[in-house]
Amino acid sequence: MRVGVVFPQTESGTDPGFIREYTHVTEELGFRHILAYDHVLGASLENRPDWSGPYSATDVFHEPFVLFAYMSAIASDLEFVTGVIISPQRQTVLLAKQAASLDVLNKGRFRLGIGVGWNELEYVGLNENFRNRGKREEEQMDLMRQLWINETIDYKGEYHTIPEAGINPLPVQRPIPIWLGGKTDIAYRRAARLADGFMPQFPPDDEGKQIVETIRQYVSEAGRDPDEFGMEARVSLMDKSPDVWKAEFEGWRDLGATHLSVNTMRMGLKSPSDHIEMIRRFADEVGVS
Repeated sequence: MRVGVVFPQTESGTDPGFIREYTHVTEELGFRHILAYDHVLGASLENRPDWSGPYSATDVFHEPFVLFAYMSAIASDLEFVTGVIISPQRQTVLLAKQAASLDVLNKGRFRLGIGVGWNELEYVGLNENFRNRGKREEEQMDLMRQLWINETIDYKGEYHTIPEAGINPLPVQRPIPIWLGGKTDIAYRRAARLADGFMPQFPPDDEGKQIVETIRQYVSEAGRDPDEFGMEARVSLMDKSPDVWKAEFEGWRDLGATHLSVNTMRMGLKSPSDHIEMIRRFADEVGVS
């Protein structure tokens, strides 16, 4: 199981020096990857008294491709993972181009995690349709893979038309791995049919174990090998003791997770540098392998 960290987007501030130090320390401690969340727009809560989303305009979100391009110049071995890019709110060809460019710059150290998201406000602001986002995501996956492995394509889908054109440069990985996130049965089935891996958002308890078994069953039903299907688990350190950290770490390893990311956000840490100390503590208490 390859162990990485979740970059503390909402608590990172805007100092490039912190991002540089965080990247250096993550690699020095032996973590294998950095995962970052994605939100383009944050809602103002001034006239939204009933807002129930976990993020708003007060939360910092660095754009993942820009962030990872910066980090890629700092770290020589770390892999970079989006967890997840809300792909249907972005233009597909541009997304494929950005992913390919990043993959070239960091020499194939990139995984593209995508999902359909929950925030309709962002879709409105980015001029995309919130209602058909699942169907469009499926076509996006097909289109991006074709763009990544062919110099030019002639593509006509339900939502996309590419008349004999292509992106250049092509990525190092042909194609770039696409992993899916989500919390519904539809998302589990879509990942099992189309993705290279899945990013669960639940703990490795009895219910989580049942979901993992269900996903693996869906992978088999799709004619694919479950042992070749990746799983990027997540351990949040919030409100938990080191013993619980370790129990969840071992729980995910027992469930066959291929990757795991450690999340230090929402712990009440007082400064960005405290996140560096917390991943040090995790490495000391639990380990990174």
